[in-house]
Amino acid sequence: MELWGVGTMTTEPIELTDTLRLDDPYTVPTRYWHELPDGRIQCDVCPRACKLREGQRGLCFVRGRVEDQVVLASYGRSSGFCVDPVEKKPLNHFLPGTPVLSFGTAGCNLACRFCQNWDISKSREIDTLSSSASPETLAAAASQLGCSSVAFTYNDPVIFMEYAMDVADACRAVGVKAIAVSAGYINSEPRAEFYAHMDAANIDLKAFTDHFYEKITFAKLPMVLDTLEYLRGTDVWFEVTTLLIPGHNDSPDEIREECDWFGEHLGPDVPLHFSAFHPDFKMLDVPHTPPETLRMARRIALERGLRYVYTGNVHDPAGQTTSCPGCGRGVVERDWYVIRRYELSDSGTCVHCGHQLPGVYEGPAGTWGPRRMPVQLSGGRRAPRYRA
Repeated sequence: MELWGVGTMTTEPIELTDTLRLDDPYTVPTRYWHELPDGRIQCDVCPRACKLREGQRGLCFVRGRVEDQVVLASYGRSSGFCVDPVEKKPLNHFLPGTPVLSFGTAGCNLACRFCQNWDISKSREIDTLSSSASPETLAAAASQLGCSSVAFTYNDPVIFMEYAMDVADACRAVGVKAIAVSAGYINSEPRAEFYAHMDAANIDLKAFTDHFYEKITFAKLPMVLDTLEYLRGTDVWFEVTTLLIPGHNDSPDEIREECDWFGEHLGPDVPLHFSAFHPDFKMLDVPHTPPETLRMARRIALERGLRYVYTGNVHDPAGQTTSCPGCGRGVVERDWYVIRRYELSDSGTCVHCGHQLPGVYEGPAGTWGPRRMPVQLSGGRRAPRYRA
């Protein structure tokens, strides 16, 4: 498998031996790009602004230039499908306990040195996308499997937004919701179109310093904060995750700054998850996050007035319990992805005091638990509804 970033780090457009072709059944035109005076074409989906000559792909790998336009070369293709608990996204206030049909493609528009899904996000071989399914096939499969939602995850869906939006629309037609798990690195116009098709999101706020974003992810923090503030004004339910990496983004001062911004700009009711890092990709020399670091971050967030703060990637029932602000009781007790106790009504009110908890609740909690179930889908690629 050819992997971007294993040798040297680059954020320039790339040229591969495989050829972009408009007659490829998984390649579709896109709309967010414009011509430059020097003959190159600039992709306008994300702040990366890749400037492409004929045959070049952007940093994300799945978008490139062919016949003087930018195309998506992975429509209908996937690196695999799996049914997961919705809490794994992580989303604790969105249809708790329910299964979600999850999938991703290849590539990413960030270059995180610590990527936990690097075999997918940094792949530069289209053969990584060994599975395929039309939006209608995915929607039907999610419904038949009893999934309440589908999740675009494992790599960032903004880079395959045309496919993701069509899948979301097909799912809505059969009563299945759509979740985007994203780094939030997307420009304003495509962002508005993309999230108009989504029901929920988890946004990775990878750190709260410009230095970390520029040196570790090769991106810009303000653009991610813009996405978070944008989502605050929409009907999309969203939660936020920060992966705490020892020595890089886990200082108490940085966590305080993040939580203060969070409370001021997003409010106290948007859930915030602090997750544990494990050594991976280009940060193999960094140790695992100590559980106490997660507990410290959670304490700081609660002290700063945030109401729904969780620890992740560890067994920590206390740090994964939802407490009711109305009466102070623990109303949803979790241990990793297992709900041990659930004391909310079908509409999400506390059974003890009637306080309405924020989130999306439709009936009793699900019972999917921690199971992870890979599934095989086949259904080809119908002509996309999305039109450039």
